[in-house]
Amino acid sequence: MACSFLNTDEASPPALTDLCLTHVSQNLECFCVKRPDGSLCFREAVLSPQELADQLLAKMATEGLLNDSTVGVFRNCEYLRLRRACIRTARISAEAFQKALCSHRLLELDAARVNADLTIPDILQGLASNKYCQESLQRLVLTGLTMSSLEEPIRHRFSSLQGLRSLSLANVDFYDSGLVDVCSLPRLESLDLSNTSVTNLSPLLGLKERLRSLTLHQLKRLEMSTAQLLGVIGQLDVLQHLDISDDKQFTSDVARQLLGQPGILPALVSLDVSGRKQVTDAAVKAFVEERPGMTFVGLLATDAGFSDFLSGEGTLKVTGEAYETQICEALRRYSEREGFVREALFHLFSLTHVMEKPRPDILKLVVLGMKNHPATLNVQLAASACVFNLTKQDLAAGMPVRLLSTVTQLLLEAMRTFPNHQQLQKNCLLSLCSDRILQEVPFNRFEAAKLVMQWLCNHEDQNMQRMAVAIISILAAKLSTEQTAQLGAELFIVKQLLHIVRQKATQGVVDATLKFTLSALWNLTDESPTTCRHFIENQGLDLFIKVLESFPIESSIQQKVLGLLNNIAEVGELHVELMVQGFLDHISILLHSPEVEVSYFAAGILAHLTSRGEDAWMLNRELRAALLAELHDVIMKWPAPECEMVAYRSFNPFFPLLECFHTPGVQLWAAWAMQHVCSKNAARYCSMLLEEGGLQQLERVHTNPQTHKDVKLLAKSILESLQRHRARTGQPAATIASLRK
Repeated sequence: MACSFLNTDEASPPALTDLCLTHVSQNLECFCVKRPDGSLCFREAVLSPQELADQLLAKMATEGLLNDSTVGVFRNCEYLRLRRACIRTARISAEAFQKALCSHRLLELDAARVNADLTIPDILQGLASNKYCQESLQRLVLTGLTMSSLEEPIRHRFSSLQGLRSLSLANVDFYDSGLVDVCSLPRLESLDLSNTSVTNLSPLLGLKERLRSLTLHQLKRLEMSTAQLLGVIGQLDVLQHLDISDDKQFTSDVARQLLGQPGILPALVSLDVSGRKQVTDAAVKAFVEERPGMTFVGLLATDAGFSDFLSGEGTLKVTGEAYETQICEALRRYSEREGFVREALFHLFSLTHVMEKPRPDILKLVVLGMKNHPATLNVQLAASACVFNLTKQDLAAGMPVRLLSTVTQLLLEAMRTFPNHQQLQKNCLLSLCSDRILQEVPFNRFEAAKLVMQWLCNHEDQNMQRMAVAIISILAAKLSTEQTAQLGAELFIVKQLLHIVRQKATQGVVDATLKFTLSALWNLTDESPTTCRHFIENQGLDLFIKVLESFPIESSIQQKVLGLLNNIAEVGELHVELMVQGFLDHISILLHSPEVEVSYFAAGILAHLTSRGEDAWMLNRELRAALLAELHDVIMKWPAPECEMVAYRSFNPFFPLLECFHTPGVQLWAAWAMQHVCSKNAARYCSMLLEEGGLQQLERVHTNPQTHKDVKLLAKSILESLQRHRARTGQPAATIASLRK
């Protein structure tokens, strides 16, 4: 069945077919027109290879994109020919199912866990309406579906599907009368009755000459004694696979008696007794040795599986908890059985705690469990703990990016689903706090930042607080300007971060938490006037002056504080809040700091505050003139930093400063800043400057007779950098017309 949750190799690039199918499924409306009933139809009827039709349907189902509208594209069965149809978890009505799928010559149909509006009788009626399907359909998966209401008689029976070879009714409210109907199917070889309401299995004797696979996991209402049950099972002479596992830990001794009965089920190659009591290694070994063709034994949550013979390393595969191979086999085979997944993850956690090498193979199995049980707390709790162990420190570096991307999105989903479970949130934060994940892995960083902030506002755990603000500070720097503004616009976020800064300033403590919190605020206020206003309105300026006074020799703290205040100074309407003598005294002192990183941001604040001219200056005009003179003098003394000391999202805040021909100190700071980043990271910043129209701005500055010679020199240097970049890359400069669009 073309319905899979994971690509086979996340280390390889995605297959071109998969990329194309993803694009088509996510953009169906671009390729389609709407019928009068709202369903979609491809504009052009192109004959597609049959396998692609199956894959497109499966892709739409697994991506959650299959509904009454989108499934309409499959109504034309001449051009999109389905054979192995997967509609797992889809939300489609009986009418849409009938119109889109039932005219195809299906060999297989996987309708596991579709929405309750599509019942088993609906499916049977639809399939029976196609005479070809009555004979051709070989495999039918109806796991988790509903039967019709008690008031409504079932008019359409399984016996109408005469070609059926494999049927799954797991987790269906299915009764004895239905079993009689199913057991009349002339070609049925495989039957899954797990977690149904069947009380008597005697009808199975009607299949004794052809039934090869029987799954009876967790038969909660079975009323047969052990002897009666084995009396029926023992007559299934050609049975090759038998599953009588039970994750509810019932006390039945059916497994012990089966293993001790010589000669029973001679053709058996696979036996699953996971979760059963009174199972011993000796009994299992004797049973297997009597049947040398055995390839699998399920022993998870039993007292067996601890001997070397049952390690699962050889041709005999074993699920259990004693060996890594057994645990991995359990996660692989039981991915849809909640209790067994939880049990296997619990034992896996102990193993992963001491792993020293990257194990993407194991992480993929953890992902499978997380995907299949998103709303099960115990599964998510154990899985998130395993994820941390498998990706901590250097282990993440050895994991494929696509696999880490999938894992990260699942962690975020778990945080959303269980916002009040502290240990789960902690597990997820521990995993997210990874340089590899935060810097290199694609995932929804905006959603992640919101979730982490929500956690931060509801918890006071100091260790976790440090991690949370570290994550936010890195994520905020990765967001778009619009996303940063949207995040910072949430007043509670700014309040909470300022609360943490206030705590640290009061304690006089310089630690990682304070530094990360300052970085987060710095990034959130970048080109976000709303966030800047929130900062001012919540006494952020007074607090940051206190921070500067509390840590007068901490240059790393000074740099972050001044960097944020630089963002505030970019907002013209907030200048009135900054034109305070005491504040400017602090900035003037820091302008002369021996640390270029500190002096640079102090200079930036003064450049913005003085850029609007004398009329907008609210203090002594002599002070403004003195500050401008100091600004020019200090900038000319700065040595060239060895590395890139600041990162910018855009040059837009600098362009108005370049127009200040009557205040060359202001122009000089803007030009120095642009020259610095363009010289340290030409690929990024020269490209950005060209895209934003910086070439024209700099040419005007360079050729204007009013421009100070010091500013001209810097402008010339930047223009030369742009020229070299354009020669190397062929990148054109943005035109005025393109900038206006």
